[in-house]
Amino acid sequence: MLNPNSISGAMNSLVPISRFNKGEANKIFEEVRETGFKIVLKNNTPTCVLLTPEAYEQMLETIENYRLLVEAEKRMENAKEEDFIPVEQAMQELGISEADLKDIEVELE
Repeated sequence: MLNPNSISGAMNSLVPISRFNKGEANKIFEEVRETGFKIVLKNNTPTCVLLTPEAYEQMLETIENYRLLVEAEKRMENAKEEDFIPVEQAMQELGISEADLKDIEVELE
């Protein structure tokens, strides 16, 4: 994906709406597939941002992860020591043993 912070990256991401009127939609969509996004200009003003579905999904996931982080931070700020239970107690209440966890694969980011 182009670096929107560089001048050439920003310039290359701009698409005048007149290109759509000239029948270049397929070419523009191919450029979006190659670069990840394009900013559509109408009267020299940004009007629309075109994204690949993957970039859109990644953006939504990032927003959701941030929302969850903010919620977790709020909860931790208001948490008291008595709100926590030992892992052994949680496992017992859920009916989970160490043997149950032995062969579980954990995805790390």
